[in-house]
Amino acid sequence: MKPKRVILALGGNTLGHTLPEQRRSAQALAACLGELLQPAHQLVVVHGTGPQVGTIQQAMDALSREDPSCPPTPLSLCTAMSQGCLGALLQEALLGALRGRGSLRPVTTLLTQVEVDPADPAFGRPSKPIGAFLTREEAQALEARGTAVMEDAGRGWRRAVPSPRPIRVVELETIRLLLETGQVVIAGGGGGIPVRTAQGGALQPLEAVVDKDFVAGLLAEGLDADLLLILTAVEKVAIHFGKPNQRWLTHMTLPVAEEYIAQGQFAEGSMLPKVQAAVRFGRSGPGRQTLITLPGRVSDALRGQTGTLIG
Repeated sequence: MKPKRVILALGGNTLGHTLPEQRRSAQALAACLGELLQPAHQLVVVHGTGPQVGTIQQAMDALSREDPSCPPTPLSLCTAMSQGCLGALLQEALLGALRGRGSLRPVTTLLTQVEVDPADPAFGRPSKPIGAFLTREEAQALEARGTAVMEDAGRGWRRAVPSPRPIRVVELETIRLLLETGQVVIAGGGGGIPVRTAQGGALQPLEAVVDKDFVAGLLAEGLDADLLLILTAVEKVAIHFGKPNQRWLTHMTLPVAEEYIAQGQFAEGSMLPKVQAAVRFGRSGPGRQTLITLPGRVSDALRGQTGTLIG
């Protein structure tokens, strides 16, 4: 597989929680991308910030409690902070990898806004896990104070926030222009800053977190990408995950993927949005495929030796 234009979606959980973990993870990712950093390929990196944006908001909430003159920080601005912080680490790592190859190719981190529908039913049903994992007791204490929580794919409890579907990437044409001038682009971090179009055409931020896989898929569609590459915490997609009859998948056609979605095979907030984004991208045009695998297995997956190919 030799795609020319690739949209890479990187899970926030794979980046770690502390600054040293995130720097090491960014450098490891850059080292794994190999041929995708060559001039023959155009690359957009979309990273998640699920753990990080929750940590940022917890820190800002603590500041507000300590200093009443500091008002609470909106979740949309916490997402913007996470875009800048993780974007800087990824940009540093990618530039280092490029310079190690003797390439002067530039890397740009773009603060990205994503339009959503304020009438999206998701605003009435918080379903996106963010922040650190909690014990059941910690989650119950938060819930008692009015904060929505959810169990996250068998890994523990986390805070839950609304996750509306993206309609439009506001900076799409800017991203296209950067790609066409040879730059590696980091965009849509944390799913982008969710906004709505207010009266008069101005953009107004909303309190939500958009799933980065849906944003990556929307970018792949809008930029006419050859491949949507989703990197996550497992090497392949599985059905009956975590059960005795668990089965790893190397390939899914779009109808098969849709059938597994209908069966409830994939966890909401975890593998489900990845497969849903793959199906939407695959249905948007001929020859469009999605590859899901571990960050460390990118080269092997591109050679068809591992990962799950959807399309």
